Amino acid sequence: MIIIIELILVGRLVLAALMGAFIGLERESHGRPAGLRTHTLVALGSCLIMLISIYAFPGSSARDPARLAAQVVSGIGFLGAGTILREGVSIRGLTTAATLWVVAGIGLAIGSGFYLGGIATTIVSVFTLVFLNNVEKKYIDTKYTKVRAIMEDRPGQLAAFCKVFAERGINVKDVDLNIDEKTEKALITVYLKGHNIPKEKILEELTSLPGMINVKWR
Repeated sequence: MIIIIELILVGRLVLAALMGAFIGLERESHGRPAGLRTHTLVALGSCLIMLISIYAFPGSSARDPARLAAQVVSGIGFLGAGTILREGVSIRGLTTAATLWVVAGIGLAIGSGFYLGGIATTIVSVFTLVFLNNVEKKYIDTKYTKVRAIMEDRPGQLAAFCKVFAERGINVKDVDLNIDEKTEKALITVYLKGHNIPKEKILEELTSLPGMINVKWR
């Protein structure tokens, strides 16, 4: 009986880690600072904390599982805040901060045995990140200026690319980064918001960046 319970607890930890990994993999594909490992660990840690709050103090009248869960929900805000970056007048990382908060909730749900809620939330989250992102991109394409560049895959390339816009106070709505490991090239796409953007000067600065192969303004 004890072995069965222990296997169930281990299964919850593994399942929580997998759910976090699914969401983290999507963030990793977009080059976000909090990616696969971060989301996996957040889900795993949240699940462990919930298991501790439920099972670690048997027979204690002071045991309150909801208390530790509440601490996780509030505490994850500090980690999420670390993923929010300011570049010029733009703010990035809000979606990643939100996914960390959701992943913490998924870990708590699975740790408490609420498998349906945890798995369903994971599916809906991945659907939101992938499908609605494509819908948003189609909407953005008609409203924002898009700059796409192909660069050599070197450390700091994305930062150098975005710095060109930040120094001129240009509002960057979103940034996409895709790495081709075979050719060792990085495809960077930024969506700009605003009017009277100095196109020629921006293109001139981007073209002069080390490792720049091609840049297009749309």
